[in-house]
Amino acid sequence: MISRVMSAKLAEHAGQRVTIAGWVHRRRRLKSVSFLVIRDRTGLAQAVAEHHLPPEVGAAGRGLLFEGGFAGGGLPPEESVVEVTGTVVANAQAPGGYELVSPQVEVLAEPCEAPPFDLYRPVVGAALPTVLDHAPVALRHPLLRAGLEISAASAAGFRETLDRLGFTEIHTPKIVGSATESGANVFGLDYFGRPAYLAQSPQFYKQAMTGVFERVYEVGPVFRAEPHDTVRHLAQYTSLDAELGFIRDHRDVMAVLREAVAGMLESVRDRAAPALDLLGVVPPEVPAEIPAIHFTEAQRLTSSDEPDLAPAQERWLSEWAEREHGSEFLFVTGYPMVKRPFYTHPDPARPGCTNGFDLLFRGMELVTGGQRLHRYEDYVRALAERGEGTEAYEGYLQAFRYGMPPHGGFALGLERWTARLTGAANVRQTTAFPRDLHRLSP
Repeated sequence: MISRVMSAKLAEHAGQRVTIAGWVHRRRRLKSVSFLVIRDRTGLAQAVAEHHLPPEVGAAGRGLLFEGGFAGGGLPPEESVVEVTGTVVANAQAPGGYELVSPQVEVLAEPCEAPPFDLYRPVVGAALPTVLDHAPVALRHPLLRAGLEISAASAAGFRETLDRLGFTEIHTPKIVGSATESGANVFGLDYFGRPAYLAQSPQFYKQAMTGVFERVYEVGPVFRAEPHDTVRHLAQYTSLDAELGFIRDHRDVMAVLREAVAGMLESVRDRAAPALDLLGVVPPEVPAEIPAIHFTEAQRLTSSDEPDLAPAQERWLSEWAEREHGSEFLFVTGYPMVKRPFYTHPDPARPGCTNGFDLLFRGMELVTGGQRLHRYEDYVRALAERGEGTEAYEGYLQAFRYGMPPHGGFALGLERWTARLTGAANVRQTTAFPRDLHRLSP
């Protein structure tokens, strides 16, 4: 049995007869030679066959006969799944500089119909709704697949960095008995006759687990029933969450976040270099210390008195950071208490402000984080100030009854990160099967 060779490894087998397998990406028939371009998970490979006309076959019956025979004597259609066995030879014009000659082809599966647009063309020849409606096949296009490769490499880098920093990966429930932050933006469901909700975030659980492991992280889905129909929002997305104990304040959290982002970019360069090249993406450098600006100063610079930043202000501040500090990243710290969850630690030096932050990247808020309250009595007080009791939060507050260290954390949206990194105009372009205000399939 001949072992399968990946297209990216053909150069290692020059002169040998090998078998590749994948999808027919492109087929071309010329007067005396025909080409099959095969696509596998590592890239493209080309098989070349000369035409041979047996004496008994007339001109009307001329077809491509691969050496050793090929059923039907013709070229299988694009997106056929095939195995191709041939001899590896150098050809500077072939993908990767090598190709297969004297090929034998076995068709493993044929498409029932053509894709909604040509996957072999260098650009995506379809509008976003068409791509999303036909995602299982549309995502085979190398440009669309490349964004997902970068996303996967980013998540791997996040995990590797936090593992190196002594974090433990956890997996928390996605069905919960109460809303994490607000009852207005949750998806309700019937849980064996009781009301339940899809989790808005792992916030409560990751805080509790700092009392177990001190440093924890999670990569998983979160759900937001927010009726946003924008290029930056999804109803379900992948959140990269981290929480760490024994901190002095939010600046310790910001330092870990800086390491995580740098590790994600390093992983993308290492694991997804072909995808970066295909998209023409140059990953940014992360400064040794990301510049930071207090929210009140951001208000002054943008001539605003609102308690939060609008998208236009985020863009302006990002341009300012690049101009003044040479950084595509900017921390905005000290957000007002009225715009942060009840568990956010106040700034002892500035009444009304928090030890919370956002990280802006290329004109958009990418990460929210900060220091949390860690004393039980502070939670009771914070909830009372918002007109709430502790009853709905008993499961959450249980950890704080038994002593919790000063802690904080952050959450980063993977799809939004990938969109900003790749320059995608819409977060749905970097989501395999997006869920939003209108889309529940495929």
